Amino acid sequence: MRSIWLKSVYSCPAKKIPEGIKLPEGWQLSWHQVETLNALRDPNIDVVFNTGMTGDGKSLAAYLDTLQGGGYAIALYPTNALARDQEAQVKNYIEKFQPAGAPRVSRLSGPELEVYAQQEGLRKGSAIASRSGQSEVLITNPDIFHYLHRGAYLSKLDTPDKLWNHIDKDFGLFIFDEFHVFAAPQVASVLNTMLLIRATNRDKKFLFLSATPSDAFLQQLDKAGFRCRVIDPVGEGKYLFPETQAEANALAAAHWRQVAHSINLTFVPMEPTAKASETWLKENLELILSQFREHPGSKGAAILNSIAAVKRLMPLARNLLSQHGLTVRENTGLSGSQEKAESLAADLVIGTSTIDVGVDFKINFLLFEASDAGNFIQRLGRLGRHEGYSKNGQDIRFDGFRAYALVPNFFVERLFVGENAVLADGEVCDRVHFQTLIREKYRQINDFEGYYRRWGAVQSFKLLLDLRHPQIQQQYAGSLQRFQASCEQVFDTSLRQVAGRVRGWANEWQQLSGKKGNPIAEDARSFRGSSPFQCGLYDLTEPNECDRFKTYDLPGILSNLEIEMWSRKGFLDALQETAERAGQPIAKGRFKHCLGFMKLRDYRDERLSWKFIYAGDLQPIADAWKVQVLTGLKIWQPDSPWVGQVDRCLQQQAMVCYVLRKPVREVRLRLQLPMHFQIYPISDENSIHDANAPYAVAFGQSALLIDTLAHRFRRDQGEIWIA
Repeated sequence: MRSIWLKSVYSCPAKKIPEGIKLPEGWQLSWHQVETLNALRDPNIDVVFNTGMTGDGKSLAAYLDTLQGGGYAIALYPTNALARDQEAQVKNYIEKFQPAGAPRVSRLSGPELEVYAQQEGLRKGSAIASRSGQSEVLITNPDIFHYLHRGAYLSKLDTPDKLWNHIDKDFGLFIFDEFHVFAAPQVASVLNTMLLIRATNRDKKFLFLSATPSDAFLQQLDKAGFRCRVIDPVGEGKYLFPETQAEANALAAAHWRQVAHSINLTFVPMEPTAKASETWLKENLELILSQFREHPGSKGAAILNSIAAVKRLMPLARNLLSQHGLTVRENTGLSGSQEKAESLAADLVIGTSTIDVGVDFKINFLLFEASDAGNFIQRLGRLGRHEGYSKNGQDIRFDGFRAYALVPNFFVERLFVGENAVLADGEVCDRVHFQTLIREKYRQINDFEGYYRRWGAVQSFKLLLDLRHPQIQQQYAGSLQRFQASCEQVFDTSLRQVAGRVRGWANEWQQLSGKKGNPIAEDARSFRGSSPFQCGLYDLTEPNECDRFKTYDLPGILSNLEIEMWSRKGFLDALQETAERAGQPIAKGRFKHCLGFMKLRDYRDERLSWKFIYAGDLQPIADAWKVQVLTGLKIWQPDSPWVGQVDRCLQQQAMVCYVLRKPVREVRLRLQLPMHFQIYPISDENSIHDANAPYAVAFGQSALLIDTLAHRFRRDQGEIWIA
């Protein structure tokens, strides 16, 4: 193991407070907050990027104008947990600032929208209009924002602009938080929506909060004619990293604000195998216990890549730590809402990516896996943000901050070993230089820049058709021309050509199925894509009965879960009965398109192998080098008693997919795919008995992303490599 010290970080204070800003007693603004406010007030700027460090008050910068009693804002957060966290933060700001005519704050997620619509007897579109019309600050997610601009919540009798026209007119500021976690399809959606808003409503402001803005995105905004301003505290030298306590005291006396504490970071080299980190943690639970013994009042988190690993680790950690009066909670995509809420107050929380993004944990001890450079920086950013916490009315101050990074051994060697080593054991380093080293030496994932030109304009074409609706075409005649010109400029394509491609997909689908529709275009127009493999789970391992009804994708179930098949009717009846006993409203919408329904009995100790099977020859499909729609897929998994029942449902599904004549492992490595990218092994009738499936298949939006990279394999002239 090798260790370094990361210096604390101090943020530069603002020299002058803008006119009209009234601050609570004892408050002071940072340089980046004032610069953000000034940029948002500047009539010559449309788009503002705040790249301040994690924990430096970017959210306050976003809401400053609203907290003075002026302006309406829509804030979009990529996870519902972060949206809840920010709702509480905004309400706290309002309580502290006491603005005249306190702004009303509403939060809207998919389940909440469904329940609110039921309770009020409204359609979803009317429910959104009602909530937004009663709010000066609307907190929601980018998914809802995307679909309300695509007419998803309207009836056939409504005009396409019925919902977005009012919302876009009422709200003047659109805030996108944690924007760096968005993949290319989501960025394309945001671009298209911004172009629509600009073409149909003038003088709107867009604010992006992200420590790492994409240069490609900035270039696309510039091509579209948006006037952008980047608030860059790092580039402007507005962060300082004191080496001694005397230097830190001098900065504090000059009103520089500490935004991150010094961290002792230890690199733990792991063999690059699936269970290496989980095994190490199981063998080193005493190390975690020693942190609490040696540093009373500590709070910690362990962030892993696998939900199954968290579930297997939880009982061991809970059993050991509970003997010493310490609480352990989990926070994963399969954790119930009650468990997630209680995890924030636990002594140790063990979780996955659900606690990566923005949720503000008060911890001084962190263990984490990291699959790539961005993932490493994001997870380490959870630590060192708070000097302590309150418990039972008592303020507890942390006495130091420690992190363990569980990373591949080759990465540790790149940093510390040989003539080209960039770090030394025990070295003291500032955050900016350290993050640069991480990006240079650790794995970079693909950013899919080719997606925008290839697929981004499919969304544009849908919006253009909406603007050509007979009832609104005349109203938006000028807007339509501006929108089309902007989209063609940004995505470097002709919408007439896009129209031809869309018609071609529709014709191919009709020839294949005899039905109308366009599955490929639907996936290209979606925000995150829809999974054809989502299943309803009744989680028997969940102690809270109301939280037992969950969704999870079939590939994860095949690999990690012990399940028992259940009927749709049985599942939904149990959901209804549970909700009635608890006196809670029911949100059934997320179970509407489930492939199957199951009872989750346990988590496997070892990951099981499986693959897709295609009843035919995959070679001509792979040699087509294009996104296609396949039917008749099955699952191969020996000795599974329930796969046959899933196959009956699966074979009826039409799957948007891309097939490559390469094994999955090779595709992942050569294309630099993200860790959880949805690509799987598949065999055909000629290779069903091969130990390693010679083909790889991606579905839905993942298929569209692979389409932008597949040309890299065409140079191989089609030979099959077995990894």
